[in-house]
Amino acid sequence: MFKVKIRLFLNLLLLLVMACCLIWHDLIIYGIRQGKGQLMIVKNAQPVEEVLNDISFPDSLKQKLILISEIKRFAFDSLGINFSKNYSTVYNQHGKPVLWTVSAAEPYKLKAKEWKFPFLGTVSYKGFFEAAPLQKEILKLRMENYDVDVYSPSGWSTLGWFKDPILSGMLKRDEGSLANLIIHELTHGTLYVKNNVTFNENLANFIGDKGAELFLSYRFGKESKEYKNYQEDKEDEHVYNDYILSASKKLEELYGSFKTGDTESFKKERKKQMITEIALQVNRLKLHKTKRLFRYTLQAFQEGNAFFMAFSRYDSQYDKFEKEFKEQYSSDLKKYLKAMKEKYPSL
Repeated sequence: MFKVKIRLFLNLLLLLVMACCLIWHDLIIYGIRQGKGQLMIVKNAQPVEEVLNDISFPDSLKQKLILISEIKRFAFDSLGINFSKNYSTVYNQHGKPVLWTVSAAEPYKLKAKEWKFPFLGTVSYKGFFEAAPLQKEILKLRMENYDVDVYSPSGWSTLGWFKDPILSGMLKRDEGSLANLIIHELTHGTLYVKNNVTFNENLANFIGDKGAELFLSYRFGKESKEYKNYQEDKEDEHVYNDYILSASKKLEELYGSFKTGDTESFKKERKKQMITEIALQVNRLKLHKTKRLFRYTLQAFQEGNAFFMAFSRYDSQYDKFEKEFKEQYSSDLKKYLKAMKEKYPSL
């Protein structure tokens, strides 16, 4: 009788597993591919010490590796970032992207497409280590009439699941941009709230920005070219981000004005006109590097609403965080991050 019950239990368990595989087949395959891609990078990454001793590796890039170790130490000691062994290895990309992320938005509404994942919850972007499934996902989204944004990130955080490596492409960045990126990703490993991508990315952007500024002041001094260059880029970014977020509201107003009987061609044309106006107005902004940001804005013609949603995802809460940071925590970044960790449950 006992053996019969065990056999029955095992059969039911097998049926349950098979049912789960059928229901979540695509998600399981996606998870396997992501794990395989991440493991390939981790497996082929070299310890920083080995790269520093490699006579064929350029000395200028070795200096960037040493700088990353200084950025990490500053982040752990002075900012309250949780200690980790991330960025203690180097993966050589050989000048090629190793990951692409896809995000999407509805064509006439600033509403992001969302995917649901175990552990992470709802996420408004999806990563791919292989080109074939990436192209399949892009085609699927476009057939469903979504606006699509595809880009290759300079870095990412696995939230402690893997030891995140330094990607060789990171070493092409200047000192301020590199500090911002490393602190941004380390912030994800310190605080990541389930089902709240906008909060997570906005907070990491804020901590990355303020942390980079503090690091550059500490390491090079406020009169250094490294610090001054970062301040110029930061000023441009804030002016430009505010402009795009404001322009996004105008797009929302346009979409809200569409009537039920409006044709698809009419809506497409009005949308294109509005994006054209938004792009051209970039040339009137008071920026240090207007041409670069104008060229960047041209992506909106291809990416549509997905382009504008990226700014909401990464930059829409900066002013809110800065107000709290200054008024409630006396511009003490370590104290502010500690308060955020105490306030929000992290994965």
